[in-house]
Parts: sequence; structure tokens; C-alpha cells
Amino acid sequence: MSIYDRDYYRQEQPGVSLSAPRSIVVTLIIINVAAYLANGLFTPDNQITALMAANGATLFKPWMWWQFLTYGFAHAPGFQHILFNMLGLWFLGRDIEYHYGRKEFLRLYIMMLVVGSLAWAIGEAAMGYSGGMVIGASGAVAGVVVLYALNCPRRTLLLFFVLPVPAWLVGVLIVVSDLFGASGQLGDTHIAYTVHLAGAAFAFLYYQFGWNLTGLTTGRFSLSRLKPRPKLRVHDPETKRRDLNEEVDRILEKIHREGEGSLTKKERRTLEAASREYQKRQ
Repeated sequence: MSIYDRDYYRQEQPGVSLSAPRSIVVTLIIINVAAYLANGLFTPDNQITALMAANGATLFKPWMWWQFLTYGFAHAPGFQHILFNMLGLWFLGRDIEYHYGRKEFLRLYIMMLVVGSLAWAIGEAAMGYSGGMVIGASGAVAGVVVLYALNCPRRTLLLFFVLPVPAWLVGVLIVVSDLFGASGQLGDTHIAYTVHLAGAAFAFLYYQFGWNLTGLTTGRFSLSRLKPRPKLRVHDPETKRRDLNEEVDRILEKIHREGEGSLTKKERRTLEAASREYQKRQ
């Protein structure tokens, strides 16, 4: 089971329920859009966005450190800012979520937001600035783009929704443009390039070293591991098929929760057996 062949298991199969919790990507988009609409509808002076934004002084106010996260759900009044961020998250984030699992993707997204804002705040403090503020999901989205390029380097993407290019090239272009922007070559001082680069750097390190954020926040051993795992019983063909479907359903749910990397060899063999069985029935 890989990030490339998941479509088979999304097909409707007899006796197999493929219902799953709502995607984290969808939930994140809903939160971002809700915050954007609330700011525009209820605070004409953008008070909600100003409250959620991180600024140059946040680093020195521990009681305001929650802004290092909330800034990532606030966007500029113009629709272009939130539109392009949410499009990037929607088109690329779903495959990354599926690959790493819902819980791991959520932790990864939050970490990229926090790392990006911290890097920006430290840079502001080092330069002696204190009046600016940072908003937007761009740092985490840049990290999602880099992860996509690393996991699916040869998959074709439409650059500017027109030009077909490999995913690795999109990742390179994003990072190079941010490097030029951070060095002042692009001349736009209203974009927090440091946030983008920090999110992309964290994504690269995450991939390169095979980090697992879920393992850092949950115990290595838990009572759930003591529960007996369901075993396939060999009886008549109908019973065997039903038991196989139930086991596949459990494995698919595990992939949604923890990612495909959490599967054991036995579980992978079970998916292969289910694939062969389904092909026979076809």
C-alpha cells in the first residue's frame, strides 16, 4: 500500500465499509474560512485578525504565545491571500494527510505553523523590529508543498493551473523564490518569506530524518495494545470472505488514523490477499 495506489481501496466493495472521519484538510479549510468571514462580517476594523496575528512583541509576552498558532488561521482582508493558501492545502494536503495519517498530519501542520512564526519573531527581534505582524497559513502550506515534492517527485502538477511540471520542480521553485524574497531581491516587503522558509525547512527535516510527531506525544505502550487482534477464521467461503472484509475495514481505519507506515507485515499481506480476492470476484 503506497501513496500511489490508494484508489483501489476507495472503491465500493461488497461487505466493506469505507466510511471515515472527515479529513483534517477539510476541517482546517473550514476553520480558516470561518475566521476570515467572521473578521470581515463582525469586525470592520479587522480586530479578529489583529487579535489572532503574531507580532514583533509576541516573543517577549509568554501569555500571548498562543498567537504563534492562531496567526496561521487569520488572513488579509483581500480574498487572494486565503484563496491561494486554501487551494494549495486542498490540492496537495489531502495526499499528504492520507500518507501520514490524520493525527500525524494535524500535528505536522501545527508544528510547521509554530516553527514558521517563531522563526519570524526571532528574526524580527534580532533586527530590532517590533511593529510588524504576521498572518496566514503560508508557512504550513509551503511545508505541505515540500513534503508533496519529496514524496511524489515525479507526479505532474499544473504550475499556475496551466503548465504541467513535475512536483519536484514546484518544490524547488517555491523554495528558491522564497530565498530570493528573503534576501530582498523581489522587493516585496509585505510577505513574510522567513515563515515560508521555516515551514519548508521543517518539512524537509521531517522527511529526511523520518520523524514521527505522534510517537513523541503518545506513550510507546498503551492498554490498547493488550487487546487481542481479530483473527481470520477458516470456515465456509462466505464466512471467510466476511472475516477478510472486516479485517480490511479495520486496517483501512488504522491507515486513516496513523498512516500507511504504521502497518505491520501481516496487515500488508492481508491487504494484498483482499486485492487478489476482489480481482477474482471481478
